[in-house]
Amino acid sequence: MKEEPMKKYEDLKKYLKGLESVAVAFSGGVDSTLLLYAAKEALGDNAMAIIGKSVFVPDSEYSEAVEFAEKHHIKYEVLNMDVLSVEGIEDNPENRCYLCKKAIFSGILEKAREMKMKTVAEGSNMDDTKDYRPGRKAIAELSVESPLYAVTLYKKEIREISKELGLPTWDKPSRACLASRFVYGEKLTEEGLKRVELAEEYLLDLGYKQLRVRTHGDLARIELEEADMDSFMKAERRQAVYEKFKELGFDYVTLDLKGYRMGSMNIGI
Repeated sequence: MKEEPMKKYEDLKKYLKGLESVAVAFSGGVDSTLLLYAAKEALGDNAMAIIGKSVFVPDSEYSEAVEFAEKHHIKYEVLNMDVLSVEGIEDNPENRCYLCKKAIFSGILEKAREMKMKTVAEGSNMDDTKDYRPGRKAIAELSVESPLYAVTLYKKEIREISKELGLPTWDKPSRACLASRFVYGEKLTEEGLKRVELAEEYLLDLGYKQLRVRTHGDLARIELEEADMDSFMKAERRQAVYEKFKELGFDYVTLDLKGYRMGSMNIGI
């Protein structure tokens, strides 16, 4: 392994140590897992996880986050959030991520104060500057720390370090917030979010790893990695997916010819 990523990891631990005590907004994804692990190494019991639970988070992601914290003896608190009740979010405007992050991190900050933690940190990295991310504005406004960004870590390096450390998330596909599957302006409902979650879980169970099920009303647009498209196009597989998606309430099921990519709903913004 290259020396540079591990040097950045040492820089990360030094950075965290300087914060004295840290509550990590923990999703169980690649970035926040490395951040939480580093915080535990740097600060011991002065590091903790705050795990958000809402209709925007797949149940499997929440369970994996709790499991990781318990396995590594990291104290954690669960923050239950009724995100759809936050003014404006249900309408899914272009700044939905800002509204959501502002509400969630306000709750996390309050929880951190209760737990006597001086700082809240989250897992944004250098690659997060490449897409439309209005949530970054909320993070800045609330003075939430972004240590991975501060030590200039990129996603590829985060995965390399995670592999070196033996973290189970080193090759974990990105899931992201379920609300990101909906075209802006399409009303967000608990039923619609659960439909997307179940559709993606079905495809994951079939063996596909990096994917999205984007929705445009009653149309599902499936994004897969290019290497997975040939197997998907076999008649038996297509029929099974169509029937499952129909059962979930989709009238139309399509495969996006461009394949999986981050932020495909942000085209034109």
